[in-house]
Amino acid sequence: MLEFKSVKIKKPDDVNLILGQAHFIKTVEDLHEALVNNVPGIKFGLAFAESSGACKIRCEGNDGELKAMAQENAIQIGAGHSFVVFLRNAFPINVLNAIKAIPEVCNIYCASANPVEVIVAQSDTGRGILGVIDGVSPKGIESQQDIAWRHDFLRKLGYKL
Repeated sequence: MLEFKSVKIKKPDDVNLILGQAHFIKTVEDLHEALVNNVPGIKFGLAFAESSGACKIRCEGNDGELKAMAQENAIQIGAGHSFVVFLRNAFPINVLNAIKAIPEVCNIYCASANPVEVIVAQSDTGRGILGVIDGVSPKGIESQQDIAWRHDFLRKLGYKL
């Protein structure tokens, strides 16, 4: 029998999240290397939920608060082979390609600063992530004023000329 549950990610608004799935004990070290090698000054905490052997939650990071936050959220999600990364001083766009290039990374479910809910299924043997709810539902179609705001915002962030 399966039981379905929604797990709300607990994080401050200024923290970005990457939620994914990987398959090997070295994932925690490979994620750490990908993050520090791609963004100077990045602050992060990450947790990886092992799904075989000792079945431990493995944690790394260079920011104690983000590391503890990743650990707590990984415990609440409780899905084997899932990983949670929390970021400051960087955006997911700065590190996603490096994370996706890690050989044991299978899937990225979400990369967001929005409120996120993780939909999990619980069976007799464990938990798995079915998907995520990222942010809120659309509130309409983008207007000309909205387009101008988006263009300006991207330029303020330095992503466009």
